[in-house]
Amino acid sequence: MSDLKDRLRTDLTAAIKARDEVRSSTLRMVLTAITNAEVAGKEARELTDDDVVGVLSSEAKKRREAATAFTDGGRAEMAAKEAAEAEVIAEYLPAQLTEQEIADLVTSAIAQTGAAGEGMKAMGKVMGMIQPQVRGRADGGAVAAEVRRQLG
Repeated sequence: MSDLKDRLRTDLTAAIKARDEVRSSTLRMVLTAITNAEVAGKEARELTDDDVVGVLSSEAKKRREAATAFTDGGRAEMAAKEAAEAEVIAEYLPAQLTEQEIADLVTSAIAQTGAAGEGMKAMGKVMGMIQPQVRGRADGGAVAAEVRRQLG
């Protein structure tokens, strides 16, 4: 079992004992998403820590988007619940990259691939090089926007 998944299970037990409703329900939901990812596809498999971080990232993104939607819809109490869940998930993700760090990574990837003069045609090549470096540490949309800005 991956260390991160083991830590999630241990923290779930602690949250249940402490009667922390938000934390326990969020951790249950995350562990269910991890289990679903493990059994998805033709063959069940054990997720690595990197795979678990990927699941956590997508769950955190869902919470952020839902909080924004609830805020826009005038449902502040639901937005606060989603934001609280996102905070719990964020504790298990690696530290997020700043905009400057993303820009520096994009600049170095463009230099390494020699894509400086190719324009937007090179976006796939640059994104392919950057994705493994930023997985779980930056939103893919923010990275893609920075690549577009630098290539365009």
